[in-house]
Amino acid sequence: MTAQTYSVGNRPLPPLARTPVFAAMLALAVALTAVSDRYGYHRDELYFRMLRPSWGYLDQPPLAPLLARLSREILADQPWAMRIPATIATVASVLIVVLITRELGGGSRAQALSAWGYGFASLTLIIGHTLLTATLDFPIWPAIVLCIIRAQLRAEPRWWLVCGAIVGLSTYNKLLAPVLLIALAAGLIVLGPRHLLLSRWVAAGAVIAVLIALPNLLYQATNGWPQLSMGRALAAHNGSSVRVQMWPFLLLILGPPLVPIWVAGLIALLRRGEWRPVRFIAAGFPALLVLVFVMGSQFYYPFGLLAVLYAAGCVPAAEWGRGWLRQLPVAAVALNAVVSIILGLPVIPLSKLGATPVPAINQVAQDSVGWPAYVREIADVYAEVPTGTRANAVIVASNYGEAGAVARYGRRYQLPAVYSGQNQLYYEGQPPATATVAVFVGGQEHDGAELFGRCSVVARLDNHLGVDNEEQGEPIAICERPIGGWRSVWPRLRHED
Repeated sequence: MTAQTYSVGNRPLPPLARTPVFAAMLALAVALTAVSDRYGYHRDELYFRMLRPSWGYLDQPPLAPLLARLSREILADQPWAMRIPATIATVASVLIVVLITRELGGGSRAQALSAWGYGFASLTLIIGHTLLTATLDFPIWPAIVLCIIRAQLRAEPRWWLVCGAIVGLSTYNKLLAPVLLIALAAGLIVLGPRHLLLSRWVAAGAVIAVLIALPNLLYQATNGWPQLSMGRALAAHNGSSVRVQMWPFLLLILGPPLVPIWVAGLIALLRRGEWRPVRFIAAGFPALLVLVFVMGSQFYYPFGLLAVLYAAGCVPAAEWGRGWLRQLPVAAVALNAVVSIILGLPVIPLSKLGATPVPAINQVAQDSVGWPAYVREIADVYAEVPTGTRANAVIVASNYGEAGAVARYGRRYQLPAVYSGQNQLYYEGQPPATATVAVFVGGQEHDGAELFGRCSVVARLDNHLGVDNEEQGEPIAICERPIGGWRSVWPRLRHED
């Protein structure tokens, strides 16, 4: 059976609705590009910018830092350049989500709902605006599920091989695809078809995934599986809050107006006879929620599969009601898009941002402001170090956002080298033995009394925007004479979170 003769139930596969779909993709690309230089770097972008190319790092695979490095060296050392790969990944994910809707029999109307609804959903805009590992993962889970749907509904098992290739490639960005596969396997056990668990095509796809991922897996194995260590650290740091937040955030990740549509997708996957070969996807969703709850790492991990449920839900949503009732899904998508643009993109003037509820809702916005001001304040404290000892001074930051900001903006103030004990930066180097003075930035300053002969707080970070982010109000201290030298002090500053 070829793609040309494939049908869903008794209907031929609908053509791709190019006009509404490509219009949505273009509109999203324009929106993300238009604001790509506003507010400033996200803390993760500042971190990626510092990392030297490698096969892997303590807290992540190599792709995002590599893209950050390439954009910096080839295009410009600016946020807009770093965010081009993020925009490409986000726009590409729209097409993949639409193809799922089409594969399930959704016509032009359903595909339009899929493209505009998902493309301008809340998390799509919030995370799609910046270069994060989560952004680069946007196309991955929907693409994996798309291949599975094609393998099952088209009776073309070769798509399992493509699925394996995507899983293998995805490991160079995040190691989360296996979590999706475990959830779907649980769905297979519950609802079938269970023979897939022993399928030669599925096994061949798994072999392809392992072969493509092998360099990444070898790095992990030869370095003590740092991603597992990082996962445990995230769970210890975030677990209690994630296990509470993930439930209400299911209603907010795409946006409340779209909840009826993805719920309809969940129900339709379970009830529609023509979708029976893939109904295990619906059963995999609660399994995924259980996995995320147990892992306790990040509340947004269900987003990729939720996007698939939304894509499925657009098929029945396009068939709802008559007359004005038929326009309810369109109104829901439009309302959700307007709210998501205001909350998710940096459209509010920076000077007004702190007076709005946006920073409390959108942590990406919260983590993208204040960095130049913070570095200027650090420079003011550095200027207070006596001239005679300034040559032996370094800057020690409590987290990688602060360290990345100093690395990016410190040159204009002739600041010395910056170091941090957080995550991969701990291994990037420690202060030299000759450094007798440290301008200590951030929350770890409380360790100064134990680690230095003398440590005094001189100032506190203030973004002057009224945005209460992680840095706001944190101390800047001058610390002298590391007790036992940096070989003794540095291990005590190490932390993973």
